[in-house]
Amino acid sequence: MLLCAQYVLPITSEPLHNGAVLVRDGAIRDIGSIDMLKLRYPDEEVVDFGMGAIMPGLIDLHTHLENAVMRGIVHDVPYTTWIMSMMEKSAKMDVSDWYDSAILGGLEALSSGITCVADITATGAACTATQKLGMRSVIYREVGAMDKRRVDYAMRLAENDIMHWREEVDGDRITIGVAPTSMYACHPSVFGKISEFARRENVPVAMHMAGNREEYNFIKYGSSPFSVHTMDQKRGFVEIPPWLPTGTTPVRYALNWGAFESDNVLAIHCVHVDDKDIQKLKEYDVGVAVCPRCNAQLGMGVAPIDKFMRAGLRMGLGTDSPAAIDSTDILIEMRIGMLVQRAVNVGTFLDSQTMLEMATIGAARALKLDDKVGSLEVGKRADIVALDLSGSHQTPTSDPVSAVVNACSGSDVLMTMVDGVSLYEKNKWNVGVEVAKNIARVIEIRGKLRV
Repeated sequence: MLLCAQYVLPITSEPLHNGAVLVRDGAIRDIGSIDMLKLRYPDEEVVDFGMGAIMPGLIDLHTHLENAVMRGIVHDVPYTTWIMSMMEKSAKMDVSDWYDSAILGGLEALSSGITCVADITATGAACTATQKLGMRSVIYREVGAMDKRRVDYAMRLAENDIMHWREEVDGDRITIGVAPTSMYACHPSVFGKISEFARRENVPVAMHMAGNREEYNFIKYGSSPFSVHTMDQKRGFVEIPPWLPTGTTPVRYALNWGAFESDNVLAIHCVHVDDKDIQKLKEYDVGVAVCPRCNAQLGMGVAPIDKFMRAGLRMGLGTDSPAAIDSTDILIEMRIGMLVQRAVNVGTFLDSQTMLEMATIGAARALKLDDKVGSLEVGKRADIVALDLSGSHQTPTSDPVSAVVNACSGSDVLMTMVDGVSLYEKNKWNVGVEVAKNIARVIEIRGKLRV
């Protein structure tokens, strides 16, 4: 199959005008001009996207697909109020609800050009959903216990789930990992046990880290809305005393407990970090997922992307929970993230090319999947997106990269392909689920959550 468009954006090389990509057996086999590739492969099926751009599939470096049904249920509140409300709403969800919600989240991701997600889940719904939808994913099984006496039991449950999930999915497309739960709900010994397991089983690790001021104050000073006097109300029985101030930052606290001792670790948010924290993240080769829109929406702060770049960290963009933002849309994430950085770091002007790299090859490097995806290169998997650049808000287009970042959104996606299979075409689905049935179920679930 020859995919043709006015522009081809390989990401790791210069854009091609009137370009084409040859896809065979789920992989990229050739890239070049339309005329040259049509001459070279005269019998190949041609799919022409006209005044569009062909580029690698977008990678959502952090999300929770199973929360998609809760979008808008709790709105316009700061992080602490939001997370407490999410805990309350989650108690109303059953196993089938989580699965249907994750399917919705996956459908929204595909329709906005996302071909790969990195998802943290305790239920496994995102694992089943991405397998069913044909998406690429890294699914991290969340594990945690505040009471030290419950840690080993929690780890055994998580390890059993991980082994089971591995057997249920296409291992070439879906990777299973492990993630400690939020620091304010997790005994520190969990970090070392996760690292030990990750080294033994060669699985990736992800963890929320330094995302909000409340967590920072809890770790360093032992005080915040997550402080000890609220634990019995929010988390059930815990050891006494359950927490003492550490006097250090969340990053160095996790480091002290062995959180970075495995080979493939991803830290999520990293908003409240200092220069020494960043130095340690680099020293241990920890990847970073920044989520600008969620951080802004919940009043969490602004991650120092410019410092991460100068330190040479592997870094990409995530959308975070659909329950916190209005859309699972990396294209909008790029634009808002870029504008926020320009506003707060006036001495460092972040450009469109950098943001597009963060949503593609940068995120792939953060996941250590850049040998497979993240750019259009011969031999890589055919995870490809086509965007419409013919709209009045994009023409005339002299800089396709700028047009994509500054003017596009999920509504401009013409096609989303994973492993050479077109899963989404404008208003048409080619997935293994009944979309209409899923929408009906979602409406039913939302009615239950609003009660």
